Amino acid sequence: MSRLHRTAPALWLGGALAILMLAIVFVPAKPVSAKASKAEPAKAAAAQAAPAQDSSQYVGEETCLTCHEDRKKGYHGSPHSRALDPRSPAAAAGCESCHGPGKAHVEGDGDKTKILRPSSMTAKDVTQICLTCHSRGDRAAWEGSQHDGRNLSCVTCHSVHEPKSEKSQLKKTTQLETCGTCHKDKVAKLNRTGHMPVREGKMECTSCHNPHGSMSNVRLLKVGDSINESCVSCHTEKRGPYLYEHAPTNESCVTCHDPHGTNNDRLLVAKLPMLCQRCHVHSRHPATIYDATQTKTSNRLFGRSCMNCHQQIHGSNHPAGNFFVR
Repeated sequence: MSRLHRTAPALWLGGALAILMLAIVFVPAKPVSAKASKAEPAKAAAAQAAPAQDSSQYVGEETCLTCHEDRKKGYHGSPHSRALDPRSPAAAAGCESCHGPGKAHVEGDGDKTKILRPSSMTAKDVTQICLTCHSRGDRAAWEGSQHDGRNLSCVTCHSVHEPKSEKSQLKKTTQLETCGTCHKDKVAKLNRTGHMPVREGKMECTSCHNPHGSMSNVRLLKVGDSINESCVSCHTEKRGPYLYEHAPTNESCVTCHDPHGTNNDRLLVAKLPMLCQRCHVHSRHPATIYDATQTKTSNRLFGRSCMNCHQQIHGSNHPAGNFFVR
């Protein structure tokens, strides 16, 4: 048999495949309406955001907005509104990435029991939805944090659809208002004579605290493993180390100071010399207003301050030793 006869079947098979491929390519596409052309990408995006679900159960963002157009108005301008921009990496995060597949909800004529709604869910379940995207950075320690332990959820402080703040999607206009919803005692202290400049807008609650949790302490401190580490991140001149250390200072800054506010100088928890006398009583020179040898007020303390002499109370490298003098 000649080479031509042997290769003929292969040539016929190749030609048939080529014709079939050309037929597939040039078959006219089925016309798609303008509305469907918009809904399909949204539907695909929602399915992509939650691949564990059946993609056929997603209806797409355009379908949601036929009834919930009012939600879109408050949504615009917020960080979450990036989901509406097809150029954004967050474009896949449509309505159904948080509320779940909407097919049953739509077919049920808007039945509220057939869609995920935060108002009918536990705090833990609501938070788990948010953590699907927001689980990194300063939110990594949320689970097990103080706020998590008090059965709070993300929507306790944040508003997804209608945030009042320019950043962080808070329910209130400012951090202070948001935190003050629960921490009224701390907000009251900020109204005292001496206070951190939170009301003036120079600081925020999150300057010191991480409301989403901390890996190492119960006060939700943003920096360090202790109160002292957090304080000296700004007050570096008090960090030390010192040759002669003051025990209360090493223990905690809040032994003597109230960071939220007091009516005393330097945010002290009591006036001088009364604050010092909480520890320094009956010492060698009059450390109390009255001592065992005299029945009238000490002329060395009346109207004066221990800090007239003992200025380096946070610690000292002075040759005078542990008297913490100038």
